[in-house]
Amino acid sequence: MDAAEDVWAAAREELGSTPGGGFNMGWAAVDRHVAAGNGARTALRWRGRDGAIRTVTYAELAADGNRVADALRRLGVRQGEVVFTLLPRVPALYAVMLGALKAGCVVAPLFAAFGPEPLRRRLVLGQARVLVTTAALCCRKGIAGLEGLPVRLDVVTIDDPPPGARGLADLMAEADPDAACAPTGPDDPALLHFTSGTTGAPKGAVHGHGALVAQLATARHALDVRAGDAYWCTADPGWVTGTVYGVLAPLACGATLVADEGDFDPAHWYAVLAEERVAVWYTTPTAIRMLMRVGDELPRRHDLSALRACASVGEPLNPEAVTWGAAVLGQPFRDTWWQTETGAIMLANTGPDAVPGALGHPIPGIEAAILRRTPDGVEVVEEPGAVGELALRPPWPSLFQGYLGDAARTARAFAGGWYLSGDLARRDAQGRFWFVGRADDIIKSSGHLIGPFEVESVLLEHPAVAEAGVIGRPDPVAGEVVKAFVALKPGHAGDPALAAELIAYARRRLGPALAPREVVFAEALPHTRSGKIMRRLLKARELGLPEGDLSTLDCGGR
Repeated sequence: MDAAEDVWAAAREELGSTPGGGFNMGWAAVDRHVAAGNGARTALRWRGRDGAIRTVTYAELAADGNRVADALRRLGVRQGEVVFTLLPRVPALYAVMLGALKAGCVVAPLFAAFGPEPLRRRLVLGQARVLVTTAALCCRKGIAGLEGLPVRLDVVTIDDPPPGARGLADLMAEADPDAACAPTGPDDPALLHFTSGTTGAPKGAVHGHGALVAQLATARHALDVRAGDAYWCTADPGWVTGTVYGVLAPLACGATLVADEGDFDPAHWYAVLAEERVAVWYTTPTAIRMLMRVGDELPRRHDLSALRACASVGEPLNPEAVTWGAAVLGQPFRDTWWQTETGAIMLANTGPDAVPGALGHPIPGIEAAILRRTPDGVEVVEEPGAVGELALRPPWPSLFQGYLGDAARTARAFAGGWYLSGDLARRDAQGRFWFVGRADDIIKSSGHLIGPFEVESVLLEHPAVAEAGVIGRPDPVAGEVVKAFVALKPGHAGDPALAAELIAYARRRLGPALAPREVVFAEALPHTRSGKIMRRLLKARELGLPEGDLSTLDCGGR
């Protein structure tokens, strides 16, 4: 057994197997602790918008998950079918996710700020069998009575259901709190996460139950999560981070999840850290920069002495944030790097490796390299400091099984025995990796991954728009914000009123997270010979780069 397999084998042994054999990540994350006699340990500390606080033990969460699993079976949902969640941070979210996993279903989280079109597109692509949401979201997004899906969709609300939906409470009323876990194995599909691409529809990355092996190991190594820790991940549960490191991995570690329903507010966030005695905090560079803007006096009013580890995810972490965290919070923020497709953290700053600005070293069990594309495939770049594409050597337990229904796209993610990340990076003489840029056009705004094609498609539906090209404009707080370049049809004037109208139109269709913040009108947009809009050229003009050399923006990535 090599060193990498030894790392995963230890995590597999710790997670064990479900009663009767097999492996199920829902059971391994929660019920395993109950079976070991730790059912009274607190699994969840929920803080509501109205100030309410609810504590849920591992035993209670296990029983609630079992009831959800039994309710899904009574509803006629079969093992392998997809259960979508469109929920805020409420206690029911955790029971639904875990229960669907224990029923053998595939869990597909959705972001509540998506507009109707992105939601519908994902439900169709994922062949949704069940959608669990709230009555307000169900009505606001026009979900009840949704037509055009390839299978029957049952809409279930965690509160009083509107017409066309069912109530979760009614379904669980007679459900069995001791319902048996489905006979799943580590390779059975468990999670479906959608990540936007630069062209075409959003990509659905599928992960198996065995992904929890790497998620447990990385939560321990990269985030230092320990049993009994108060742990707070601020990522929305609709994103992959909010699922993997907001629910599954910390529960597998035996930690107490801190779940706050409130919106971002610096004073409130510091109060949560202090009152919940948070030991491990996982957040985004955007949030850190917003906290830094408030100043150093506010955090010093709170007792943050329980903090043992602070980490960031979602976009590159600027060096100032690392040193600010150490000076003001008593702990440096340590950057982590991973992707939806990797399923778990791959690079991290740990211990003395926390160098401001660096992504860090590969976690134990992961081999990473810098690659250069060649006419014959790829080659490893050995010289320190050289820029190339960050790549990882498969397999590892949380590597995605592929893009749903798209074998060709899956194949393009691999070459020469490597997984190709699409991110540009360099490696220094000490083996640390440093982020340089992206090889594609994905926009990272406040930790959200935004595909330009999806935004452009909605803008093109407006009667005044002939063409649209979307890029990320650098922003000191969000990292990037969406900027749209629009060419108009004859008879329309590109004035501020129309720009505001287009932004409002996109916000209604896409939601505020995906919609453009700025619209600029142009007589024509630049195209390739094949007719594709040259977003790289728009980006170069935005950044003031020479248009003749765009190598800093692209290395031929996916």
